[in-house]
Amino acid sequence: MFAVIRTGGKQYKVANGDVIRVERLAGEAGSEIQLDEVLMLGDGGDVSVGTPLVADATVTAQVVAQDRGPKIIVFKKKRRQNYRRKNGHRQDLTVLRITGINHAGAAAAPAEA
Repeated sequence: MFAVIRTGGKQYKVANGDVIRVERLAGEAGSEIQLDEVLMLGDGGDVSVGTPLVADATVTAQVVAQDRGPKIIVFKKKRRQNYRRKNGHRQDLTVLRITGINHAGAAAAPAEA
């Protein structure tokens, strides 16, 4: 079983046991998070597509760590104008392990550790 979820303005295709890095979510390492914005559910040939969300569908995830992404250098220059700006950015990330996909009372089997 898989699900397509939306968090941080991005979409992720997840299944039980997957580890994903998403934009920062509140929560300490080891805590459980419910992701309610499920756009699509799939189970073999059965596919449920939401309009825009699938009703009564949630994805349960465990916070593995709060992390930071790589440093991105933003450099702006206008030639012959003596204009140069250098900026850096590091995005705060949350590492999640998907522990369950739930839909209208039916739940996917938990991932084996």
